[in-house]
Amino acid sequence: MESANQTASVTEFILLGLSAHPTLEKTLFVLILLMYLVILLGNGVLILVTIFDSHLHTPMYFFLGNLSFLDICYTTSSVPLILDSFLTPRKTIPFSACAVQMFLSFAMGAMECVLLGMMAFDRYMAICNPLRYPIVMSKAVYVPMAAGSWAAGWAASMVQTSLAMRLPFCGDNVINHFTCEILAVLRLACADISINVVSMGVTNVIFLGVPVLLIFVSYIFILTTILRIPSAEGRKKAFSTCSAHLTVVVIFYGTILFMYGKPKSKDPLGADKQDLSNKLTSLFYGVVTPMLNPIIYSLRNKDVKAAVRNLVSQKCFIW
Repeated sequence: MESANQTASVTEFILLGLSAHPTLEKTLFVLILLMYLVILLGNGVLILVTIFDSHLHTPMYFFLGNLSFLDICYTTSSVPLILDSFLTPRKTIPFSACAVQMFLSFAMGAMECVLLGMMAFDRYMAICNPLRYPIVMSKAVYVPMAAGSWAAGWAASMVQTSLAMRLPFCGDNVINHFTCEILAVLRLACADISINVVSMGVTNVIFLGVPVLLIFVSYIFILTTILRIPSAEGRKKAFSTCSAHLTVVVIFYGTILFMYGKPKSKDPLGADKQDLSNKLTSLFYGVVTPMLNPIIYSLRNKDVKAAVRNLVSQKCFIW
């Protein structure tokens, strides 16, 4: 009974965000709003061209369309909350809304990890086994692959969110973050979180470790195959088909490693600076990376650029 009363005592959380840096909040509000609009526009255009241009009805562009939709959903689950926190003096969020936001952002992040691994496998099959590619990567295969990534992300997020929100929160309700990031919320629990830690570890292995291993192995075979191509033009053409995906993978996982792999400062002043650095890095991961994805794929892909030009010309002709 006492535990239930303690749990019920926390009905909302306070998002600390950048309260200690009000000037920086105003600057970031404008920057993040502009970036969010670019995310909606860039990824929205990629979704449209992958749907309406018949030349892009291939596994690679199907996965790309899913990635763009994921980026829109991921940023929409957090960016409006971040923008509101920059304008609101007391940055609060109800307990239930915090759970929903945590669920959506965790699910989208897990899905993207799996999807990037599937995109690497697709490039491996296209370059290393081109004769078998149409059979192995048929529509009956790549559609369930994408659907599986969505289902796996939802399932993992459901488990992690339910485990986190069933914990008792006994009074400290200040989340030192922009959003209800699951690790920041777990720090507020006044109970043993060992089950959560073990569960998070298993989830990280499945959704981070396995896709990274798949990507690494795929690109070893891809690079080995490309180096065997006799002509320089052939090598350049083969590498260009996977360079955009490789760039996105480096940015995505590089940011994650930077966020969670660097050592913690023991100096209080250094810890404050590191805390600010962690929050800004989190913004980069959550906003800048989804903004760069459509730019990278558009600039490094002739098919996408041609499809965008055709889409724009058709709209102009209609008007």
